[in-house]
Amino acid sequence: MSLYEHFRKDEHSFVDQVIDWKQTVEVEYRAKLTDFLDPRQQQIIKQIVGNSEEVKVDFQGGHGSAERKRALFYPDYLVPEKEDFQISLFEIEYPGKFVTLEHPQVLGALMGLGLKREKFGDIITDNSRFQLIAAEEVADYIKVNFQSAGKVKIKLKPLEEEDLLVQDITLEEKFITVSSMRLDTVIAEAFNLSRSKVKPLVTGEKVKVDWKVVDDPSYPLAKGDVLSVRGAGRCEILELDGQTKKGKHRLIVGFPS
Repeated sequence: MSLYEHFRKDEHSFVDQVIDWKQTVEVEYRAKLTDFLDPRQQQIIKQIVGNSEEVKVDFQGGHGSAERKRALFYPDYLVPEKEDFQISLFEIEYPGKFVTLEHPQVLGALMGLGLKREKFGDIITDNSRFQLIAAEEVADYIKVNFQSAGKVKIKLKPLEEEDLLVQDITLEEKFITVSSMRLDTVIAEAFNLSRSKVKPLVTGEKVKVDWKVVDDPSYPLAKGDVLSVRGAGRCEILELDGQTKKGKHRLIVGFPS
């Protein structure tokens, strides 16, 4: 059985990248640090590296419950330290008494600096304070150039891990029944939207599956997929709970609470 059969076609290029990282460690006997990866990419790495005796992999994202993390591939004789992940933490200071700052403004401003999304991790907020996790190699560039988000003037202050605004995320479960595992069908039921409203959201590139934009309404979903709909929120397919007598799929989906 081919390794690729375990992954979707659109994931094959990343699978190739993971194999290359693993082989680099095997051949050159040195550690390989990646950029920040989304949870699905982390899962793919774990599946490929598996229980390899020669190559190990650890993940760090700035705090224990981070969503986006850097992966460190390393030979089995090395013991990685936290510093090996080269992560910088910042508090985003702004005049909160006079202006409002929002997550999309921060993300948009960072992307506007010409940085790849993979060069920074989670953007953490409690709706008043904002904190940024970034790759150490771009930290100085960000400090110099990240001076505003939208029309809001900001400045960065170095931060210690113990001062991060970390919140444990719990999922509120919801049971739904769908006629098929198509993307548009599941979204309509999960988010209580009409199919006529869902299709333009998907084709308009406002829907993500496992952190990647998907514009095909018929895209097939599976257990573990994380769905994100702009303006509506996010949910995860937690369980496939069998079928009804009429052949419909029973699903358990989880929403962050």
